[in-house]
Amino acid sequence: MKDFVKKVSQKLPKLSSEQVEQLIEDLKAEYDELDSIMESLSTGLIIVDADWHLELTNKAAERLIPFTIRPSDYRGDSVPVWQMIDDASLAAFLQNCAQKNSSHEDSEFSFVQDSNVRFVSVKVTPLVRKSDISGSIISVSDITEKRQQEIILHRMESLASLTSLAASVAHEIKNPLGAISIHIQLLQKAVKKARDGDGTLPAPKFMEDYLSVINEEIDNLNKIVLDFLFAVRPVQSNPVLSDPDVQIEKFASFFEPEAQSRAVTCTLHLCKQGERLLIDEKLFREVLMNLTQNAFGAIQERFSSETGGELHIESFIKNERYWLTIADNGCGMDEQTASRIFEPYYTTKANGTGLGLTTVYKIIKEFKGDINVQSVKGHGTVFTISIPLPQKRTLLLEDATGGSE
Repeated sequence: MKDFVKKVSQKLPKLSSEQVEQLIEDLKAEYDELDSIMESLSTGLIIVDADWHLELTNKAAERLIPFTIRPSDYRGDSVPVWQMIDDASLAAFLQNCAQKNSSHEDSEFSFVQDSNVRFVSVKVTPLVRKSDISGSIISVSDITEKRQQEIILHRMESLASLTSLAASVAHEIKNPLGAISIHIQLLQKAVKKARDGDGTLPAPKFMEDYLSVINEEIDNLNKIVLDFLFAVRPVQSNPVLSDPDVQIEKFASFFEPEAQSRAVTCTLHLCKQGERLLIDEKLFREVLMNLTQNAFGAIQERFSSETGGELHIESFIKNERYWLTIADNGCGMDEQTASRIFEPYYTTKANGTGLGLTTVYKIIKEFKGDINVQSVKGHGTVFTISIPLPQKRTLLLEDATGGSE
């Protein structure tokens, strides 16, 4: 096409009016074909000029990106493209690319549309005209199915671990069942002996002792089954790409009044690198709620109504993971207690259910993360959470000299 236009432009003065008319028809047909190809692409394309004003877009981009100003609206001609987009994270990403004059950037975003979550990958590359960069090409790919498959695969891996859990539950069930079986046999023998003899049944106390043991073991069985059901019940998660530091700041403003009423000094040290994690914001808030409430309880147990309680929340990025620590200077735990706090129904509180930290553990595992605890009796406790960052970057292979290709 480029060679054709070049040759025609050189011969244009020599062409007759009929030839010029035919040339225009050919160019129009060529343009219509290219336009059809662009509109048929499943990848969204947004073309912007050097000032990031919209020049061209296709239907896929309008379908994948939430616009406040439609690309066909004349109002979009006078504003940069990020002011046309109805998503703060994506708008900030594009604005940052423009301010840094960066022509090679990519990231992932999630949008909630009609109660459904859509994941997209956005890549910014330079638009080159006559060997000069005259704008940018923003390509948008729908990766929703890929992300959902990853979530399903993670849940299948979690289900695979139930084999060992079921084996341990079966072992736990054997003991109560054995005790029930033995005491029922003893009752049967006592009744048979009475019938074969004078017909007098054993003393009530004799019967009650056996029945009491049976009922106690039935209760133990019931508790084992309930614990198992709670452990295997899947977390109802609707993950989106979200900045955890923003969620922590929102939560901190919520619990600050309670901290003041308990005379607890709270400090936040957040990395604020703008990294987004694949998390459910509601469940992430539930994790924060459980851990801070536990911290407040531990602080109150150590300091009573006196001042001196401290709660520190810190986040940082390391080794492609987001790390969050929640530390308090409360009463702390001994090693045995700390090793069991994530078990269902295990609690040291008189009015506790023993499910809060189990729920925290399950949620973090649903986020593909890890959580651990370090505690010193009488000094305090530190919970450390790590969640992997989405694999959005293209890793470069190092050559033998230490450079990259």
